[in-house]
Amino acid sequence: MSSPDVEPGSRLPQFLFDAIAPHGLTRSFPAQSILINEGDSTDSLYIVLSGRVRAYASSSDGRELVLTEYGPGEYFGELSLDGDKRSASVRALEACSCRVVQGWELRQFLADHPDFALHLTHKLIGMVRRLTDQLRSIALQDVYGRIVRVLTELSDPVGEERQVRHKLTQQDIADRIGSSREMVNRVMKELTGGGYVEQRGGRLVILRKLPNNW
Repeated sequence: MSSPDVEPGSRLPQFLFDAIAPHGLTRSFPAQSILINEGDSTDSLYIVLSGRVRAYASSSDGRELVLTEYGPGEYFGELSLDGDKRSASVRALEACSCRVVQGWELRQFLADHPDFALHLTHKLIGMVRRLTDQLRSIALQDVYGRIVRVLTELSDPVGEERQVRHKLTQQDIADRIGSSREMVNRVMKELTGGGYVEQRGGRLVILRKLPNNW
């Protein structure tokens, strides 16, 4: 299964994964380690073999905005193909391993495997669409509307409920919607008190349809 809030179709199909697997080297990273720093001039592509990573942008005062997450079979780092500096940082959310393919080797692989180039194109289109929706939400929705969007995107229907796929803290939500943890805490308290959400086994569960406005 693909990671939450990622571009549709971002996971490599098996035949492309098998084709690129002999290239590059496998590296392991401990939880919370930084794989890519925003502003770096490296150009490697990372294919996640195990674990989960998060791509995010940060400010000089340490605030972060979560862009997306990747899990097994998905890849990141392709934007460096234009020769410019890294536009975001990537951190391991848990211990993970990646196949790291150097830029020169990736460019040759793209020339030899047009199916990978087509997959990459579709992935980038999905990324632009998702980031456009994210920007629209931050600019045009209030904090409550942004929280509803994130909870809906990161959850799956189970009967009449929706269960968030991974553990999600209030700070995680704040980092995704460009708000403060205090504001998220206020909204979540109201949703919990109103019988809309609850914590179950360390994960958020949406008990019934969230109201359009609060």
